[in-house]
Amino acid sequence: MLQQTQVATVCSYYSEWLRRFPNFAALAVASECEVLHAWQGLGYYARARNLHAASKMVVNPPRRFFPCEIAQMQQLPGVGRYTAHAVAAFAFDQAVPIVEANTARALARIFNFRKPIDQAAGREAIWNYAAALLPKGSARIYNSALVDLGALVCLPRKPKCAICPVRKFCRATNPEILPIKKARPPIRRLIETHLFAVRQNKILLEQSGNRWCGMWMLPRLHARSTPARPLHTSNFAFTNHRITLRVFPQRPRKIDNGRQRWFSIRSLSSIPIPSPHRRAIVDLFSATRARPPGQQRS
Repeated sequence: MLQQTQVATVCSYYSEWLRRFPNFAALAVASECEVLHAWQGLGYYARARNLHAASKMVVNPPRRFFPCEIAQMQQLPGVGRYTAHAVAAFAFDQAVPIVEANTARALARIFNFRKPIDQAAGREAIWNYAAALLPKGSARIYNSALVDLGALVCLPRKPKCAICPVRKFCRATNPEILPIKKARPPIRRLIETHLFAVRQNKILLEQSGNRWCGMWMLPRLHARSTPARPLHTSNFAFTNHRITLRVFPQRPRKIDNGRQRWFSIRSLSSIPIPSPHRRAIVDLFSATRARPPGQQRS
């Protein structure tokens, strides 16, 4: 959950996740719908699907246990170098370095490293720096302290150098410009149109096959022409995109039985729905209830 997501956001999800899935066995037997529903709001849903797939590998032959060796961990879906090292350090107290956003920033400044850390050579150099500083014992405590140093003191924009416990041997002369990263691609702005169809206390939803794979969203609107005014407009960010979501009232001409289904409105709380679409649905129903009986929205 902490991959590309802040601790403050994760905490409540983590507790609820462990309540629903206290171990790998419980997660392995859950449906993908249950897993995505528990994860909704955290984003980057491939993480949830990978964790679900990994749990099945852990509890079934030939494994039946979670591996403690880094190379074996990296054979599990979604487990890369950082995750494997973090598990080895924090779960098994192995003397291995970890590099994530906070530690990479701190290390780049401590060593005044002036090459892009998000390219192969720079990334490897940061891992080597992390390994060079690693103590022989108490790696778990050391790695945790290094993460906290980056998260609480060695901040991205305004590092607190005056109270930094390593300032005496930090080589950075201008820490605000470090770490160096390659230029980001330009932000793409997209408009996505969807329809809002309700009948007999049911709402039509469509299962996403790409961005939110496996989750249910408002059906895509493929019509060449749309009503003049949308019922709902909102904006949200997604990786390198800024997306405007527009929802129009429109009766579907034909239901795609492979991907579209009518759901009871009462069941929406138990269905995995992407946050932008859930907010749109809540807004649309709130607006509907606020109108006097029989009044149509223009």
